[in-house]
Amino acid sequence: MKKILVVLLLFTASMGFAQEGVKVDGNTITVKESAPVWPGCEDSEDKKKCFNQNLMQHIKENYKYPRNEAGDFIRGKATIALSIDEEGIVVVRSVKGENGQINKAAEAMIKKIPKMQPGMRGGKPTSIKYTIPLTL
Repeated sequence: MKKILVVLLLFTASMGFAQEGVKVDGNTITVKESAPVWPGCEDSEDKKKCFNQNLMQHIKENYKYPRNEAGDFIRGKATIALSIDEEGIVVVRSVKGENGQINKAAEAMIKKIPKMQPGMRGGKPTSIKYTIPLTL
């Protein structure tokens, strides 16, 4: 009877520490990951495609081209490194480009991205990093 009780307690304890999204098969551990989900894409079949379409739409609608002293629009390239943290908030890590005005405008545009459902790793929210090259 003691042996059955000990086995039952061990089984119960191991189930208590199991993680959602983690599969162990022999020496192989598989951790399920999912990318952040843009607001409105929760029910989409292809969440990645929906994310990309909404990001491009956001850039088109929110990027404000800076002007030079003559009043002409300044065009150029910028590379934005950002992360979407555990709470779904966009954090700009760096903006690199040839023109400081373009960098400022690109950073301001990225900071307007709405809060989203965070990425998941092993059933827990995690920060996901992105690098976006832009020709503006």
